[in-house]
Amino acid sequence: MSGRPRLSIGLPVYNGEKYLAESLNALLGQTYQDFELIISDNASTDGTADLCRRYASHDSRIRYTRQPRNIGAAPNHNFVFSEARGELFKWAAADDLYARDLLARCVVALDEQPDVVLADSWTAAINHAGDVVQTLEYPLATDSPSAPERFRSMMCDGSKIPPGLIQADDLYGVMRADMLRRIPPHGSFFHADRVLMTELALHGRFYKVPDWLYFRRDHADRPQHALPNVRAWCINLDPRRSDKRRHPTVRLIAEYLWGYEAAIRRAPLSITDRRACEAILARWIASRALPAVNRATRGRTRDGGQVSLPWPTRSISLDTIVAGRGVDSR
Repeated sequence: MSGRPRLSIGLPVYNGEKYLAESLNALLGQTYQDFELIISDNASTDGTADLCRRYASHDSRIRYTRQPRNIGAAPNHNFVFSEARGELFKWAAADDLYARDLLARCVVALDEQPDVVLADSWTAAINHAGDVVQTLEYPLATDSPSAPERFRSMMCDGSKIPPGLIQADDLYGVMRADMLRRIPPHGSFFHADRVLMTELALHGRFYKVPDWLYFRRDHADRPQHALPNVRAWCINLDPRRSDKRRHPTVRLIAEYLWGYEAAIRRAPLSITDRRACEAILARWIASRALPAVNRATRGRTRDGGQVSLPWPTRSISLDTIVAGRGVDSR
């Protein structure tokens, strides 16, 4: 591939052979074509490396790197971003699927709205077979012109989603790369991804295409289903967190809480908006964070992705909107 692409897609992967071909087909079959795909293989022990090399040999947009050792999910996410050349950036997961026009509609939204820093669509959950099992309209007010309102919604409105249902996957939106570079990289403390996206929301609005174009796969092999507590979660993000003396659980949680405070301090806010965000954070810590920390310390329960839906799920046929459905890997 010659020249600088407009969009960079970073795909960190570890032992993703089972679903990776489907995800690559969905990305490479996008109607928007001006992108590079940066794959970082985190020292996988399955057939991921061979699959990635095979795809890279057929498509010049792919740049494949294999890490010499497992550096953890967070450093691997940061690595693919550090390699990005485009003015726009998107993280992609090795097991998710995307409608053909997802990227095109996100890029158009960013072009038409200069104050938007992230564009994505509503998220639907799919099972191991690629069947849609959950649909949920995006619940957060991240499109508000008010930074305190965006912060309040990021902190508080997610709790309105019933337990077991898909959450807002802002991390996988199309972002302005220069905005993402203004904030610290993906951390390895508890819920570091939430802090990252909340800080980005303090810099500008998010836009969500009001349709289900992003399909997050929930299956028993996802690492999160095997992570029983805060420490295990953080070790998955970065193996260096396994040292209990240097990284006691209380530190992993304290970094999470401090992350929001630091985000407010760094953000380009007026004095009035900064004070409003500080007040929101104080109320959130008092009413939600400490009880949640107690639950997280005792352990996390998962149900393998099977949930009882409080409302009907929309019927969506992925075969008609996702590239490569039913096509064998190359």
